[in-house]
Amino acid sequence: MRGVAEVKEPCSLPMLSVDMENKENGSVGVKNSMENGRPPDPADWAVMDVVNYFRTVGFEEQANAFQEQEIDGKSLLLMTRNDVLTGLQLKLGPALKIYEYHVKPLQTKHLKNNSS
Repeated sequence: MRGVAEVKEPCSLPMLSVDMENKENGSVGVKNSMENGRPPDPADWAVMDVVNYFRTVGFEEQANAFQEQEIDGKSLLLMTRNDVLTGLQLKLGPALKIYEYHVKPLQTKHLKNNSS
């Protein structure tokens, strides 16, 4: 028989003020320069911003590795696939997901936003 799932307290991160009028591309306008308590550009994230990002996207256990290795936003954006797979000493499955679904897209978004 399965145990009862633990109910977690709601996150106490500041809420965003959102303009609910959809833009042409389907996005909504954000009126605050912070996203979930973090600066919008990952290059400006402190170590704890990186740690909290990975905790909020479901990698609570693995987030500690970013803190132990003192990975801030600039370091995160410089990480290679190999850095994530071997340098953080994570299990292979979570490490692959972290790189492919989080680190790589953050790097791509950062480069796209700063290439203009």
